[in-house]
Amino acid sequence: MTATPQTWTGRWVADRAGIALTGSARLPELVGLALRENRKRAHLLVSNVLGKHVPQRPSVVHGAGLELGRRVRELLGAEAAARAVVLGYAETATGLGHSVADGLDAPYLHSTRRPVPGITPVGGFEEEHSHATSHLLLPADPGLLAGNGPLVLVDDEFSTGQTVLNTIRELHARHPRGHYVVVALVDLRSAADRRRLDRTAAELGVRLDLVATASGGVELPADLLDRAERLIAEAGAVTPEVGPSAAAAAPLVRVGLDWPAGLPDGGRHGFTARDRARLDAVLPRLAGQLAEALPAGARRVLVLGFEELMYAPLRLADALGERLGGDRVRFSTTTRSPVLAVDDPGYAIRTRLAFPAHDDPQDGGSPERYAYNVAPGSDPARRFDAVVLVVDDVADTPALHEGERALLGQLRRVTDRVVLAVLPSHRPVPGAAASLPVPSPSPSSSSSSSSLSSSALAPAPAPVVLPVPLYGPAFSSYPAEEVAWLLKDLSGVALEAPTEEREEAVQSGGAHYAESLPVEYQPGPGYQALFHEALRGSAGRIALAVGTVAETLLRERGPGLVLASLARAGTPVGILIRRWLAFAHGLSVPHYAVSIVRGRGIDPVALRYLAAHHRTRDVVFVDGWTGKGAITRELADALAGTDFDPDLAVLADPGRCVRTYGTRDDFLIPSACLNSTVSGLVSRTVLRAGLIGPDDFHGAKHYAELAGSDVSAAFLDAVAARFGEVRAAAVEGADRLAADPHRTPDWAGWAAVERISAEYGIDNVNLVKPGVGETTRVLLRRVPWRILARRGAGADLDHVRLLAAQRGVEVEEVDGLPYTCVGLIHPRYSRGATGGDGRAVTDGRAVTDGRAVTDGRVRTDGHAVPETTGRES
Repeated sequence: MTATPQTWTGRWVADRAGIALTGSARLPELVGLALRENRKRAHLLVSNVLGKHVPQRPSVVHGAGLELGRRVRELLGAEAAARAVVLGYAETATGLGHSVADGLDAPYLHSTRRPVPGITPVGGFEEEHSHATSHLLLPADPGLLAGNGPLVLVDDEFSTGQTVLNTIRELHARHPRGHYVVVALVDLRSAADRRRLDRTAAELGVRLDLVATASGGVELPADLLDRAERLIAEAGAVTPEVGPSAAAAAPLVRVGLDWPAGLPDGGRHGFTARDRARLDAVLPRLAGQLAEALPAGARRVLVLGFEELMYAPLRLADALGERLGGDRVRFSTTTRSPVLAVDDPGYAIRTRLAFPAHDDPQDGGSPERYAYNVAPGSDPARRFDAVVLVVDDVADTPALHEGERALLGQLRRVTDRVVLAVLPSHRPVPGAAASLPVPSPSPSSSSSSSSLSSSALAPAPAPVVLPVPLYGPAFSSYPAEEVAWLLKDLSGVALEAPTEEREEAVQSGGAHYAESLPVEYQPGPGYQALFHEALRGSAGRIALAVGTVAETLLRERGPGLVLASLARAGTPVGILIRRWLAFAHGLSVPHYAVSIVRGRGIDPVALRYLAAHHRTRDVVFVDGWTGKGAITRELADALAGTDFDPDLAVLADPGRCVRTYGTRDDFLIPSACLNSTVSGLVSRTVLRAGLIGPDDFHGAKHYAELAGSDVSAAFLDAVAARFGEVRAAAVEGADRLAADPHRTPDWAGWAAVERISAEYGIDNVNLVKPGVGETTRVLLRRVPWRILARRGAGADLDHVRLLAAQRGVEVEEVDGLPYTCVGLIHPRYSRGATGGDGRAVTDGRAVTDGRAVTDGRVRTDGHAVPETTGRES
């Protein structure tokens, strides 16, 4: 708060409109003046410490509320403070009210102008002078406002006190109480307004206290509305609002924040002491994630919140400021309020960005929204090096991204980088028993806490705590920003057994294929040379498939998409799609790796994590290729009845069983040639009783000891290096895919597998693995019987022929094969092969060698045969 009367940002209005502030000498330090296009009230007091219209140090914004909260605590005393509830006003005071609640250590609720489906309002009131009048109260626990402790009402300013009167009358009629405390940064009521408030308190028979940072008055000329209208017309002719320019758009980086599951993003439905503790604990990590997304050397950073979403962005900004050090971070938010901008140092609103509403408002308000003092105007020193825009997922819509006037597009023209962070909008369960818990007293208080109401006496159930993702380099060789693994680390558990032993181990017990890991295949020099040769020959083709899929997803799912690759084969593909979006569009999208197991479905805990952190409709499941389509069907079955979209995106779809693909050709994707050493040194996924509990992610191992053979980065870099040369072709490929009348899956691959199964007397489609990728897996992980190769297939099968020779398996050339090759699992191990449900196939043809298993896990020779997970396509 460095403003002085000589540099007062209300001088322009005061001199021209005849407005004057009286009272406390601190008022010019706290507020400036502007004019707004509102015939109900033409002038606007622009707070310098609220963090709404004027970018301010986040420590100042939060600190102003904390100080008011501490003053309220002193006024109430420890016993009454322990029973207090704080109510803030939308939109301007949602962050201030939350900060007051922090200082008081009390539960918090703010009014809202956003109706929420399924949540019934427990009250509402009107704000007559505002541009958007109706306020709703939507607590998840209706009992929050039913107690008899003090109710603390927080607004940024008191001009008449009418809004407070409306609120007190509405709530007192429903839940009478004896004490109300009204809190504001500035109290500018007239003597008549003060008397009206006193009369209301006496009429209701309540105690009503006021706490404000400064008080005074505003002297207004009788013809203010006419003067303001004239000034707005004159200033508008010479001070155009900031709009799109011909300047190149700055990069847009989307950062995925590890926002804790179930933690409210604000006080719309209530915020408790438990929520406060959880947020405090994770802020340093969240700030680190934001810091990594900023440009190197950024000296001026603005964290921009979104209308009512003030508190979470404020706390993120404060933590980011501490992380970066120095005086580098400012905070403000967008708003509904239309205000005149005048690029003059004596005026509070120097610049404005006007943009369409992007949260699908349902309250009948204006469709325009505004961001003030974000653009530098005529003063280059005011330019921000980066703007971090924080919105909730309800507001992450095409209207935020698309169109000449969209907010993101305008921000990208007034700064050097825009970072987009999307928080999950809290969605309480209507009528749930999880009431807001009574807050504990602050550490400085010796009093025990009291209940808010009789309905709040029952203890609230503990919130569901989801496991946290794993990141490289601690888990996997991929950098942390490339992928978050929704897996449990089982690196210290012995899970591997030789291939034949694994096949035998499941014969007698009908064990699931996903209960043991194969020994990791370590290729010799000849095979490694084949891998690198194949990579050189196919990198461009893979890049084109990646680009086609990425461009298609961006068009059809929007820039808010979230990638969920099916571990582990899908993980390199997800990383490549993420890299393409950054390369071609400046987007940084979240990317997770999740486990799916045939016969058992996709990891339900991973789904809960994704749903808690993102909009389910934004999640796109990604894999490398399709075989006959077993995993495609498994995914669809697993997601039935959820809000997730089961459409699987793959690079190659020879099975013709998905609608989002880069190609339907069956060609070699070199990542299929190897195991963990091309997949970040991560094993197949593991699902085994005793290791994976009901609240655990599926498991996997990190083979850090194989780092010397790791080609994961080499594979990604080789493909990404070809992005530039295939960019135009990828856009054309997405155009063709969008117009393709044959895009709908016809499952021709499944039909071909059924024919092959019958022709070769196997009578089990699960022993037939079609396509280059799946054939490679048969040779690396299973007991192969023979390989069928399309006659004349060339270099794509060099590695297959080499592996087949090493294992003594016949390669039979076949005419008219719909795939480049097909791998057949040996029927004599059919009890160890997996059926459609992932369990053993029992056709009576199992052959043992005297090393019988007794329970599917332990051989008679005493050696453990560890169980595994993973998936087969």
